[in-house]
Amino acid sequence: MDYYYSFNKYLQGKFGTKVKKISLNAGFSCPNKDEEAGKKGCIFCNESAFSRFDGTTLSLREQIVRSLDSFKEKKRPEKFIAYFQNTAGTNAPALALKSAYDTIREFPQIVGLAISTRPDCIDEEKLELISQYTGDYDVWIEYGLQTVHDKTLRFLRRGHTFSQTVSAIERTAAKGIKVGVHVILGLEGESRRDMIETAKKISALPVSGVKLHVLHVLKGTVLEGLYREGKVSLLSQDEYVGIACDFLENLREDCIILRLVSDAKEEFLIAPGWINNKLAVIGQIESEFASRGAKQGNLQRVL
Repeated sequence: MDYYYSFNKYLQGKFGTKVKKISLNAGFSCPNKDEEAGKKGCIFCNESAFSRFDGTTLSLREQIVRSLDSFKEKKRPEKFIAYFQNTAGTNAPALALKSAYDTIREFPQIVGLAISTRPDCIDEEKLELISQYTGDYDVWIEYGLQTVHDKTLRFLRRGHTFSQTVSAIERTAAKGIKVGVHVILGLEGESRRDMIETAKKISALPVSGVKLHVLHVLKGTVLEGLYREGKVSLLSQDEYVGIACDFLENLREDCIILRLVSDAKEEFLIAPGWINNKLAVIGQIESEFASRGAKQGNLQRVL
């Protein structure tokens, strides 16, 4: 039984074969990290903890070639999605964005274009540019929504409001571009009810997919200091599983689950260590759904 609408199921249905994301770094900056403007970035962010090409001097073409070559011949997927993952993937003039995105046209095995960015890094010119790829590729823009609660966004130092994200989502979907949103579960100060409210508000928006993260602490972040001072608490695996299932039950059933749980490089992860045992977490989520007799989109659980 399918308890949730997985990204793998979506890709298999669309392309009829296994599709793999390859992460790329176009070298763009993040507008939320601007010391001159007094912006020091989100309290949880350390790109080195998840990016394959963080700080690279390789061209985008070289990154793609190395990524494709990293798969063993017998296990190499037939098709790929180019994922512009680092910083804000739309934080550049439109001409620079076109030059970066056009790199994928050299590789016929690339069938998708995914761009991770912020809601304050998009405008009509950029959306019009990105929409032009939808005729040839499965195109996604992933926004770091994180939560619908502005109080929490301020705590995270996100530098944008929920209403800004709503505007970006609606304008993006209107261009025929699929919208993905990143959500962090277990944020300090948020109750289970708060997190379910995030699921419900997402369900009312033209969002095609959700990528779930669990709040985790990385070296070299402001969050690390707060955690060591005892000012931030983290979810246990059991707590996360329960909340993730509640979240999914309150999420539209046609919303694709781009990821069920986050992970990080071991050398940067401080806590919780269980996030890197992803298969166990996913298995426990499926077991929890089975025990509840539930699945994504039920919208029937009582708080």
